[in-house]
Amino acid sequence: MTLRVAIVTDDPGWHGARLRRAFTARGIDARYASLTECRLDISSGTLPVRVPGFDTALPDAVFVRGVPGGTLEQVIFRLDVLHALRELGVPVYNDARAIERSVDKAMTSFLLRLRGLPTPPTWVTESIADARAILLRETAAGHQVVSKPLFGSQGNGLLRIESGGDVPPAETVNGVWYLQRYVGAPDHRASWQDWRVLVIGGRAVAAMKRHGRSWINNVAQGARCEATKLDEPLARLAVDAARAVEMDYAGVDIIRDDEKRLQVLEVNSIPAWKGLQAVCGIDIAQAMVDDLLDRRLRSGRSLEAVC
Repeated sequence: MTLRVAIVTDDPGWHGARLRRAFTARGIDARYASLTECRLDISSGTLPVRVPGFDTALPDAVFVRGVPGGTLEQVIFRLDVLHALRELGVPVYNDARAIERSVDKAMTSFLLRLRGLPTPPTWVTESIADARAILLRETAAGHQVVSKPLFGSQGNGLLRIESGGDVPPAETVNGVWYLQRYVGAPDHRASWQDWRVLVIGGRAVAAMKRHGRSWINNVAQGARCEATKLDEPLARLAVDAARAVEMDYAGVDIIRDDEKRLQVLEVNSIPAWKGLQAVCGIDIAQAMVDDLLDRRLRSGRSLEAVC
């Protein structure tokens, strides 16, 4: 029987097409499915989770390519669907636990520090008085501070703060100040740079250096991608970071501080890889699909097995 996989996304685009092609190359029937169209059906004799395109049986595996935003209730329910699939024995790649840990920058930073991994000093608070005191202390010591949205991606909403009096208003940070000591090149430097390392199945498989048009090095903000050697310290730190957040695959952002030490900035559970694909020598989608098939996929699921 042909195995069937759901690619969870609202906008398949380039990434979805690459994944579907990779599954097809391995003889897998891959179908796009939106979490907004899934539902729970908690009644006797039915499939407890309804996934569009899988009317009579659950998918054999789920590859999460996107979790759409919405109200708090909508986002929680969409993650509930992924949690439920995992509880039913469906491999979810990456699963809801990993997504929750990485989409929440506070928890990512906490887990990195808990595991003893190098990451810039970070503070998270709901108190504007605490935020002001942190900024005054840091800037007085000669440091700059980056304010980031607790939930955000692609470099959007970042603010670099040089004065202790420049506390972002509560409404611009949704009432939570995530403040991280700035690590990177000063403004008089001609360029800014960091590394994106892709970890798949516990191995660092590809890396690129990102040269930013500003101090924000995200490709979505115009950064230029450059092939780079995946040396052992960079690879080891990326693997350790992905393991700390318990991810099947991850895009790990790493930078050097003023003392040339590697620091983990972020760990992404639904990373884009179009820029990395353009400068590396492996088929990234195929590598992820093969890892899912080799490590996680279980076959032979039926209605009777999950009801």
